[in-house]
Amino acid sequence: MYKDPFEEYLRAQEPDRKQLGYAWQTAIGLQKVDDLEPSSYLIETAKKNIEGEITLDTASELIHRYYEQRPKTV
Repeated sequence: MYKDPFEEYLRAQEPDRKQLGYAWQTAIGLQKVDDLEPSSYLIETAKKNIEGEITLDTASELIHRYYEQRPKTV
């Protein structure tokens, strides 16, 4: 059976800016359904990820740390 030597590279490819923008837009939209407003920090971090300045894993880590340090508001 033929195994494509490039298959793993195609699957491992990072999403492009359009795909990342859509993913962030969707995630923020889902938060708004619950009347949650994204912080400016989240938006700026998302932009850094979309621009390729940081990875999605780094963005996730930064956002989690940011919200852990913030007092919860009701």
